[in-house]
Amino acid sequence: MSRKVVRSSKFRHVFGQGLKADQCYDDIRISQMTWDSNFCTVNPKFVAMIVDASGGGSFIVLPLSKTGRIDMSYPTVCGHTGPVLDIEFCPHNDNIIASGSEDCSVMIWEIPEGGLTSPLSEPVVKLEALGPLVRQTRHGCLE
Repeated sequence: MSRKVVRSSKFRHVFGQGLKADQCYDDIRISQMTWDSNFCTVNPKFVAMIVDASGGGSFIVLPLSKTGRIDMSYPTVCGHTGPVLDIEFCPHNDNIIASGSEDCSVMIWEIPEGGLTSPLSEPVVKLEALGPLVRQTRHGCLE
């Protein structure tokens, strides 16, 4: 007599469901840089993703409510001269984001309340390193 063996797993009764196209982000040129860092970060207001850009590094910041197809001309945050390697939102202020780049700099940006309406190229603070490049950023005490 053959018995059917059931594997014990806490996920065996969990089923996924795909989202509709209007609930996803579509047509975003995600960066091809492969570092041990985040290409995407999220907070309660925005989602930010590092994108491919010619002539330097940039990333896109979208309000969570803006889903669907994202136009290629959507404004970006573009102040670095090298590719952006990591981005991270401030845990205390949802409109502040830090970015680290291959140009050995970390920039702190303030995103307008409603999101970007034009390209943002002037950071609030720019920190330049004299040493090796910055690959990861994390700020927990910035106010």
